[in-house]
Amino acid sequence: VQLQASGGGLVQAGGSLRLSCAASGRTFSSYGMGWFRQAPVKEREFVAAITSSGGTKYYADSVKGRFTISRDNAKNTMYLQMNSLKPEDTAVYYCAARYGTWWYVNGYEYDYWGQGTQVTVSS
Repeated sequence: VQLQASGGGLVQAGGSLRLSCAASGRTFSSYGMGWFRQAPVKEREFVAAITSSGGTKYYADSVKGRFTISRDNAKNTMYLQMNSLKPEDTAVYYCAARYGTWWYVNGYEYDYWGQGTQVTVSS
């Protein structure tokens, strides 16, 4: 599967953005999906994940209550709604996919990655 992330941009602290991850192929509903991010000079970190059906979601503590992951299997698209953004949320955000029903928190568990979209939050 090929992934294309979009929706990043520059926003003030407290603002919102919605990221999208469009997937190619006809078996999107068979993939667990996740969002990761990487800030300059920092390691990539897990943000959120969702099962193939969308029924179960999991969040990093740093974004819980502010970010919402969702997916529309009919549109082959996953989303990340980001509210109450903070400067520390500034990073390149990547979407990832792994064949299977469950969600995964480790990057090495994912088989496919999108190209990333930059999110910059100004103070």
